[in-house]
Amino acid sequence: MKKSVPTIRDVAAAAGVSTATVSKFVNGAQRFSPPVEDTIKRVIAELGYRSNPLAQSMITGRTKTVGLSILDITNPHFTSIVKGANRVAQAHGYTVLLVDTEENPERERPLLEALSRRVDGMIVFSRMQEKDIGWLTEMDRPLVFFGRLSQLELPTVASDDHRGAYMLTRHLITQGHRRIAYLGFSKSRRDEERMGGIKECLAAHGLELCVYDGSAPSAIEGERMCSSIMLGAEHPEALICYNDLMALGFMKAAQTLGFRLPADISVAGFDNIQFGNYTSPALTTVDLQSERMGVAAMEKLLATIDGTPTDRLTRIEPQLILRASTANRN
Repeated sequence: MKKSVPTIRDVAAAAGVSTATVSKFVNGAQRFSPPVEDTIKRVIAELGYRSNPLAQSMITGRTKTVGLSILDITNPHFTSIVKGANRVAQAHGYTVLLVDTEENPERERPLLEALSRRVDGMIVFSRMQEKDIGWLTEMDRPLVFFGRLSQLELPTVASDDHRGAYMLTRHLITQGHRRIAYLGFSKSRRDEERMGGIKECLAAHGLELCVYDGSAPSAIEGERMCSSIMLGAEHPEALICYNDLMALGFMKAAQTLGFRLPADISVAGFDNIQFGNYTSPALTTVDLQSERMGVAAMEKLLATIDGTPTDRLTRIEPQLILRASTANRN
């Protein structure tokens, strides 16, 4: 005969208290005298009672679930962010619900509005322009945003893309590169910050930037754009790509076309995804501390949920990772 699952009534009866007392104790809504609490703890252990999460949420008003919206789960940059955020959430007894908007701004609003009804708070990536995301503040949920905002008053976590791009460009100039190009992704706000850092550094050395705009931040797009960049009258001496995926796709196509890397062109990216270390040549990149970004965002969100004061902006400093895909000009 199957053993019945103990209920809150069983615990109350065995402990000699009311069901309301057990409920308040289990959910941390009220403290009781040490003898009463010790008795309830002992009975719960003896009976093997497990509280119902749905019932808990009805009492406390919390689901112990948080939402995380990312742009592309196939991009290792985002999976690292998820890893960091999930580790913090689990340590605090929270479950993460993940939404992948698949680089489609039109999907964002319906998915996030549906997600908001199931969670205590959310961490959000968005491709939408800031002027188009004011509705996020109307969802009545604690929210942390990835990337800098100039108008909306939301807690944010951002990498210093401008500084990272400046550092990378200065390194390429130090190596003797003068014709430097940027393969960007203008649909992203971070693209403007990265291009700004590159242009500022080039201007300080009296150099101009040649810009190519990709239609997606993917390896396939980097591969597709390669011929138009490399087969013109004069190709760049160095190419900075919006992210590592675009850089890896470009490198593959360039080598297929017969170019030697980095002898014919130096290539670099952003994100420091793990695959960049295993290509030939290994990829120079700007490490934006993806996993640390996830940790910082989740810590900020949980603090906001608990009503703990937190800085509006947490900025993650970049690190330049030098590998063999960039080299001195002979």
